[in-house]
Amino acid sequence: MKKTFKLVHPKIKYPRLVEATKNEIRKYIKRERKKTLPEGVDFWDFDCKFGDTESEAQSVHLSKLTECIDRIAEKQQTSFYIEILAKPGHRAKKGSEKPNPEPEPLKLKGFGAARQETSDPEDL
Repeated sequence: MKKTFKLVHPKIKYPRLVEATKNEIRKYIKRERKKTLPEGVDFWDFDCKFGDTESEAQSVHLSKLTECIDRIAEKQQTSFYIEILAKPGHRAKKGSEKPNPEPEPLKLKGFGAARQETSDPEDL
């Protein structure tokens, strides 16, 4: 999807147009994710660009698109450009990542010494 959305209409109010564009983008992403995956592909990934115009568009993560549209709405801009292209995605295996070191046990100051002093059975 490569599209410039216009946020001006004589009968439809601005907030409704903004929500309609968000809905159209969500529907497009949902439709693309339903397509059958090619052999050896784990999921559909998306390359996204967002900007005021096509020449000013910058790469954005898919999860940040709604925030970008909200910023446009706050400025009351009349249009914006969005580009969403589906690409095959491959998940990294858990064994190939660096293993997380086990966290050290929590050491509380003052508690260790007090516990050692009263641990004698004669004191109890």
